[in-house]
Amino acid sequence: MCYLCLFLIFVIILLLVKILLMRKSIKEISIQFTEILNTDTNKLISISSNDKAIKFLANSINKQLKTLRKEHIRYMQGDRELKTAITNIAHDIRTPLTAIYGYLDLMQKNEIPEKNAYYLSIMKNRAELMKQLTEELFCYSVMISGNFVSETEEVSINQVLEDSIMGYYAVLTEKEIFPEIHLTEKPIKAKLNKEYLSRIFSNLLNNAVKYSDGDLKITLTDDGEITFTNTAEKLSSVQVERIFDRFYTVETARNSTGLGLSIAKMLAEEMHGILFAEYKNNKLSIKLKFPENK
Repeated sequence: MCYLCLFLIFVIILLLVKILLMRKSIKEISIQFTEILNTDTNKLISISSNDKAIKFLANSINKQLKTLRKEHIRYMQGDRELKTAITNIAHDIRTPLTAIYGYLDLMQKNEIPEKNAYYLSIMKNRAELMKQLTEELFCYSVMISGNFVSETEEVSINQVLEDSIMGYYAVLTEKEIFPEIHLTEKPIKAKLNKEYLSRIFSNLLNNAVKYSDGDLKITLTDDGEITFTNTAEKLSSVQVERIFDRFYTVETARNSTGLGLSIAKMLAEEMHGILFAEYKNNKLSIKLKFPENK
């Protein structure tokens, strides 16, 4: 009876040791698996255990990792090729469009029959729209390809905002939108890319032209927060939640790539800014803030 007890104790100890070794091997697999997934490496899982079941598990995971790595490489190559193709196509389209728009502008300056002038005006409007859409596509494709560089300088946000409003004033008033403007007299300066900041404001103003029901309020507070607010009764809370999504458009935003606000958000984040939207009582408010404002 004593021998039987000793034998059972010995077996239990062996089982406990085996369980501990298996737990150690599983922990090794878990740590290595997490490390491999979080880093760009060709490493595979290696274990210290000689247990057949654990070795089979490790080999199965390694096979799946090899397959996953091949698919990832194919995806990255295809993604790069697609981004390059979009950038090249958008660039190639911009050149003839600019020429077409220029010739149409010259033709309008000459005396032509009223009927032809009407058709010419329509052609110029369509060309302007195509030019704008192509410009958005080109800008977006350059950004996602990682080929753009954000060079910063000390920028007066007040001045850039004022210039942007003045540049869009004719477009706004043509749509019978007469903006209510409240800008702080306190100089708001920050280290930003002036061109990117101007592009953000242009895209936000263009968004107001698309969505506004006839009003627009623009504010710049002492702490540097910029807000564009307009009535947009046709929008819903669900649509506003997706307003910064790439290629997302709503029925009221025809003739749009759905990239304007997405580009604005990407540019803001590139300069460590925050851009977000709120929708209350049929009022759409888009707010922009740069933490480094002085």
